[in-house]
Amino acid sequence: MIDVPDLEAASAQDVLAYAVDRFGAGLRTACSFQKEESVLAHMLAEIAPGARLFTIDTGVLFPETEATGAQFRARFPTLVIDTVDARDPTGAGWTRERCCGGAKVAALATALSGAEAWVTGIRREQGPTRAGARKLERDTARGLWKVNPLADWTDRDVWAYIAAHELPYHPLHDHGYESIGCAPCTLPGSGREGRWSGEEKTECGLHL
Repeated sequence: MIDVPDLEAASAQDVLAYAVDRFGAGLRTACSFQKEESVLAHMLAEIAPGARLFTIDTGVLFPETEATGAQFRARFPTLVIDTVDARDPTGAGWTRERCCGGAKVAALATALSGAEAWVTGIRREQGPTRAGARKLERDTARGLWKVNPLADWTDRDVWAYIAAHELPYHPLHDHGYESIGCAPCTLPGSGREGRWSGEEKTECGLHL
């Protein structure tokens, strides 16, 4: 167990810098190419140019997600962005009834193999399941540290940073999609209301 500092008053950049210094090559960053990852990728490119990120490919991502990924790779060429395959091995394809949650959780385990900590774009205002997120917390389910540098950021903070640095971002954000996942399970909506709309489900399992 490490001596854990209280990072709640620290800036997002300082939280990331601490994580990079403390965990080094054992740090991974989750990247779904949403607006929060635009911010994190830019910060990481400045703090740790060779940082490793990972994205999970379920095979049913929006075409815009794939295009945004290409923009990220062009804008941040020093970052390593690994793609972890979570496609349905049966070839049947994903539907809302046959959710990708299990496969995504398994892919996350693959992505985090050998890691000591992972960085996420979680923000407290995204919804009740994320309201208690701390900037550095223990992911007890996986035996890792979880780093949430943007935990106290508002939506306005995110957009202001993107504008200030002219960063690429997912174009579906301009069409009412605040949270973007797999195409079969995502509709326009504020917060996470567009994810699994009409169902009680609010998380795919990566952050539970």
